[in-house]
Amino acid sequence: MDKQTIEKNIKNVLTETNFEGLGEKKVGKVRDSYFTKDRIVMVTTDRYSAFDRILATIPFKGQVLVGTAAWWFEQTKDIIPNHMLEVPDPNVMVGQRVEALPVEIVPRAFLSGVTATSIWTNYQKGQREFGGLKLGEGLKKNTRLKRPILTPSTKFEEHDRNLTPEEIVKEGLMTEKEWDFVSEKSLELFEFGQKTALQKGLILVDTKYEFGKDEKGDIILIDEIHTPDSSRYWFADTFEARIASGEEPQNFDKEFLRLWFKENSDPYKDEKLPDAPVDMVVELSSRYIKIYETITGKEFVYHDEPVIQRIEKNLRNGGYLVE
Repeated sequence: MDKQTIEKNIKNVLTETNFEGLGEKKVGKVRDSYFTKDRIVMVTTDRYSAFDRILATIPFKGQVLVGTAAWWFEQTKDIIPNHMLEVPDPNVMVGQRVEALPVEIVPRAFLSGVTATSIWTNYQKGQREFGGLKLGEGLKKNTRLKRPILTPSTKFEEHDRNLTPEEIVKEGLMTEKEWDFVSEKSLELFEFGQKTALQKGLILVDTKYEFGKDEKGDIILIDEIHTPDSSRYWFADTFEARIASGEEPQNFDKEFLRLWFKENSDPYKDEKLPDAPVDMVVELSSRYIKIYETITGKEFVYHDEPVIQRIEKNLRNGGYLVE
């Protein structure tokens, strides 16, 4: 999609929803989720958040996230069943309601990351063992690990906390059998994701998986998978050269808009933030669309009607909303 079309849709974005009769509503950073007894209707908005607040709305971002997750769910259902039941609208995924396990599983293939839970941050602080893999001294940032590792962390606590498998079992977050199953499936999913991404010229650096137990007690994959919001991707063709020259890998960069707000305001204190520059919003939208097309191999389909009206119409046609 060209940038002129994106700019024409700069106001055709989904900021929030308020659907009556769809279920109990819970608002997340990006999704508005509606729960009934046996299902969850996840409406993915175009919200772009950082600093614990909404910074901007990015045209087509929600559609990209739903489309990417749906594609990966379909590709990986033979590795582990998932909660996806239907995609009645480009911004909506209907999933099976399950009991979510309180641990996020984060597979990592490189000594990288900037968050408090990342292995590069903790390596710099002196930690040398991660996911059963002992690292040597003097390693540089973005070094490829000998094998992918898993770094589980808490899911429902205010601040993420890294966990060991022993802590997961000891704290009653999972049984040993559940952990063994989830860790095995996480590595299978990550290996498949890496191989598939590489075929498309991308390196899947790290990602996160979430799991839940269905009514039979079986563990399935939930939430999202390998989306540009839950995963980091580097471009494979420039990786070796950039690392050799001491540069950061070329990546799918969403940070430039966050950094603009940091440079032009105090996002933690200012009651009102400046409007995001139109050219930056258009560029970020374009990047989301490009990575969707790269991963799925599909052309991004543009829908020429107000997004909220389209969603309501499709939910009614699907029987999720009634008069």
